[in-house]
Amino acid sequence: MNRSRFVGLALFAFGLVFLSFIVRGTTRLLASYELAVALSAPILFAAAGLLAVLVALATLDVIGVRQLE
Repeated sequence: MNRSRFVGLALFAFGLVFLSFIVRGTTRLLASYELAVALSAPILFAAAGLLAVLVALATLDVIGVRQLE
């Protein structure tokens, strides 16, 4: 993976976090809190998973196991 793709994926992950808050807020205006959380949670979990993978890749790059190109 090259560095520009890594940065793009990091920005995408933060965009997903922002999107989950937008979904929760707008859904909360129209429906119950439980439904708003149920709709925004998968988006937030996807962002958290992507960020966890990116942190692992960055750690492997720092310790020299796998280099980012």
